[in-house]
Amino acid sequence: MSLPRQRVPVLDVDATPLTVPELTAVLSRFVAEGGTRTVVGHNLHSVTLCHSDPGFREFYQHSDVVLIDGAPVLILWARGGEAQQGEVPVMDYRLGSTDWIPALADVDGLKRIAVIGAGPVANAQAVDRLAAQLPHARVAGMPGEGWNEELEESAVQWLAEFRPQLVLLGLGMPLQEQVLTRRLATLPPAVYCAVGGAIEQIAGIQKLAPRWLGRLGLEWAWRLVLHPRRVAYRVFGEPWLLTGLLIRRRLQPRR
Repeated sequence: MSLPRQRVPVLDVDATPLTVPELTAVLSRFVAEGGTRTVVGHNLHSVTLCHSDPGFREFYQHSDVVLIDGAPVLILWARGGEAQQGEVPVMDYRLGSTDWIPALADVDGLKRIAVIGAGPVANAQAVDRLAAQLPHARVAGMPGEGWNEELEESAVQWLAEFRPQLVLLGLGMPLQEQVLTRRLATLPPAVYCAVGGAIEQIAGIQKLAPRWLGRLGLEWAWRLVLHPRRVAYRVFGEPWLLTGLLIRRRLQPRR
C-alpha cells in the first residue's frame, strides 16, 4: 500500500509528511515486506533539482517516502491546509535524517543496516555509534569519499553480499539519487534512504544545529556560520534560481 501524497503549495512538489513514530511504523512494514523501497526528503535544494532535472524529479515522484526536510517546505505545506491542525505540532513533521535515524531501534525486525558514504574515519565512527544504539542489529559500512565508477561497482557487489534490510546512502545530493536511479533495479531488496551529510553528523565530525534553532527555521544560519563556502550559494543564490524555475513553470501552460 502506497502512502498518500500531499501537495506543497507554491513549490509545486508532493511529499509524504510523517512524524518520527509514523516513519518508524512505515519502516517496520517495509522491513517485514522485504521489498525494495526508497526514502528521500524535500528541502529547497531538492525542490530546485526537481524543477531543473527531469531525472531527479522522476526519481522523487517514484520514491515511496518523501519526508519534509527544511523549514520553508514545511511552512508552505502547513499553510496549504494539509497539516492536521491542533493534533500534532507542525514542527514534528520536519524530519531531517538525523531526526529519525536515532529512532531506528523502534523499527521492528531490523537486523542488518548498511552505511555508505563519507570518509573512512567518519563512516567507521558512524557505524560504531549506530551499532551501540542498535545492539541487536549488524551495522556495516563502506566509505564513499571520492565516489567513482569503480567504487560504485564495489558498493553494488558489497551490498549483494551483505544483503542489508536498510541502507543509509550519504553521498550528497544529487549524487546519491543518481546512484539509486542507475542501480536500484539490480540492487538487493532493502529500504534505501538518501541521507546526504547525515553520516558525518552521526559520527560527530559535523556539528548538529541545536534543535531549538531548527524549530525556528534557522538551521541554515548555523550551517552558514560553520561551513560558509559549502552553504552560501544554497542560502543566497539557489532561492533565486528556484524562483525563476517556478515562474517559468507557471508560464509554460499559457504558451
